[in-house]
Amino acid sequence: MFNGYYAGKRVLVTGHSGFKGAWLSLWLEELGATVCGAGLPAPTRPNLYSIVRSHAFSREILGDIRDPRFLQAALRKARPEAVFHLAAQSCVRASYRQPRQTVETNVMGTAHLLEAIRLTGFAGPVVIVTSDKCYENIGREIGFRENDPLGGHDVYSASKAACEILTHAWRRSFFSGSDSRVRIATARGGNVIGGGDYAPDRIVPDCIRALMRKDPIAVRSPESVRPWQHVLDCLSGYLWLGACLASAPSGSPLASPFNFGPGPGANRPVRELVEALLRHWPGQWRDASDPRAPHEAIRLNIAIDKAVIRLRWLPTWTFDETVCQTAVWYRARHAERRPDLLSLSRQQIAQFTQAAAAQNAAWTRSTVP
Repeated sequence: MFNGYYAGKRVLVTGHSGFKGAWLSLWLEELGATVCGAGLPAPTRPNLYSIVRSHAFSREILGDIRDPRFLQAALRKARPEAVFHLAAQSCVRASYRQPRQTVETNVMGTAHLLEAIRLTGFAGPVVIVTSDKCYENIGREIGFRENDPLGGHDVYSASKAACEILTHAWRRSFFSGSDSRVRIATARGGNVIGGGDYAPDRIVPDCIRALMRKDPIAVRSPESVRPWQHVLDCLSGYLWLGACLASAPSGSPLASPFNFGPGPGANRPVRELVEALLRHWPGQWRDASDPRAPHEAIRLNIAIDKAVIRLRWLPTWTFDETVCQTAVWYRARHAERRPDLLSLSRQQIAQFTQAAAAQNAAWTRSTVP
């Protein structure tokens, strides 16, 4: 898998206690990496992190990425050979309540990591995770491409656009020389779902909380269209990008932004996602639209042509399989009360990998683009 790159490697994951960070760390451990997590304690209870913690991490360094000294110390202690930066304030609606904190965490936190990489002499691939919401969204149906204008109506989206600009500037200013051994790319994922997400104001966790209470699911924006993808699909792109960067020459076009989203069939209204989930966990939903609610884009879609051409990466699970696997995980924890959530999570990674191999995915073969 991933050309065997991660076996035996020291990998630093910031935001390791979050939803995507915990899944990524578990997968890296499965690949034979020695994972060091850096960041704050888990932001929610319950969470996935508590399930994988004792197995995924060889070391944890707790601290706040808003402190530049923390990230410099983390790189020196972990001595990583690859870095994945996922630490962030990750919710649009939270950015309306805490705009300054969102900017301090997302923008300055990323700047602090980039500066720590420059100052500590790190050498290797770096994947900075931003968001599909970094684009100036004018509501068009065609998917946004990596060279489209950046922007953002809300503070969260603007902060992710700023992360893209900062990363580009650091890369050009400090890591573009022929003697540089740092390769930095940004990754813009779609709307990621999967077991273990408990963030507030996200549709799947909102669904699960309502179903556990046997309440109708309050759906704020039933007709808003999003590119839904399973967390493992998104992470397969991050991992493959990191592995390809590791062998890329100086000035490689791989050191650039990449979209990792689903196929066009997964661009569905929120209403369809909720109805698909209810086929696996019966319940009801109600329209909770509020014209006074903070602005969120009605339509969002990203094009993955660049990842397909440059990395030969493709999504693996369909929309229906993504929803099914998500429901299986949550039902196992909250309806069936299964004690083996770690085994189930590893099983889903194995099932996903097998499905990708059956589709002849590039990252399942010993080849680098």
